[in-house]
Amino acid sequence: MLKQFTAWLLIFSVLTVNYSRLFVYAGFKLNQSYITAKLCENRDKPFLHCNGKCYLMKKIKQAEDKQNNAESQAQKNLFQDVYMVNTCFHNNTLWSVGIGNAFPSAENYGKVPGAFLSIFHPPQLI
Repeated sequence: MLKQFTAWLLIFSVLTVNYSRLFVYAGFKLNQSYITAKLCENRDKPFLHCNGKCYLMKKIKQAEDKQNNAESQAQKNLFQDVYMVNTCFHNNTLWSVGIGNAFPSAENYGKVPGAFLSIFHPPQLI
């Protein structure tokens, strides 16, 4: 029962992110008379026939900006994780490896860089 509830909760949370514009529009339609009377920027200009659409557009833009901001933050976090993987300490100095050098080329695949040969070597027999 708990697994099924968790699965439905996760599905619902994924769908709410993708359908944020739908929820904004549904909220607008449910409260359109109040929005037209109280929140519309053009309520004192009835000849424009805005009917609260200016408020709707503003809310949709806010939802899209919020979603884009969340996506860019996720991309920044992903980049930071990759950057942290590509750093190493040598002689108490932080060296960062460029993205182009993050993956070994075909001729150097499996080879250990010279700086690490003194550390990583097979055990020596006495």
